[in-house]
Amino acid sequence: MKPRELLATAQIPGGDELRLYKRDTDFIISLGANELMSSRLRGSEEALALLTCDRLQNIEAPQLLIGGYGMGFTLRAALARLGPQARFTVVELIPEIIEWARGPMAEMAANCLDDPRVELIMRDVSRAIAATERRFDAILLDVDNGPEGLVREENNHIYSLLGLQEAKRALKPGGVLAIWSAAQDERFARRLKHAGFQVEEVMVRAGRGGKGARHIIWFAKTA
Repeated sequence: MKPRELLATAQIPGGDELRLYKRDTDFIISLGANELMSSRLRGSEEALALLTCDRLQNIEAPQLLIGGYGMGFTLRAALARLGPQARFTVVELIPEIIEWARGPMAEMAANCLDDPRVELIMRDVSRAIAATERRFDAILLDVDNGPEGLVREENNHIYSLLGLQEAKRALKPGGVLAIWSAAQDERFARRLKHAGFQVEEVMVRAGRGGKGARHIIWFAKTA
């Protein structure tokens, strides 16, 4: 196996350093010893989009918020699944993530950020959610490796009771909050229910074809 080649780094506001690596044709983004994402293992990020879209089938022109961009797997899967009337707001905090998407990972990104249905906002996703009321049919969050502020401490607000209530307020009636996690968290599932959501927990695989590590997606629906 070829060694990883360090392509670039990015400083997370209020956090540590992200590193972009390449090994053969595979891209990897890591935070310290944690491998946050890999282009080889994209199944659960795509499932986040596809399973959410399945829950929006009866909506003619759905409005989705995706935070953050990552490697764009969730955005590309949602763009492919939904029609021309759908609208996507992508919220990303770290400018280098977008620079990497338009630079070394441009071929993989396939111009998804230039799709006319997409609006890109460079902002903290929790603040973007808090500033919104009854706008989105779905909010898809893949910001940390689970419901805690791994990437930056301020992200803990997203998963707090207040943060969940803000997300609920940003959703239209019947809207869906979908949150990706590397592992189960019973306390967080209870917190979602306490925030007033109807909660469904779904296990998905990291790789394609039902292979790879088991990850969790919570689908929290408003009344």
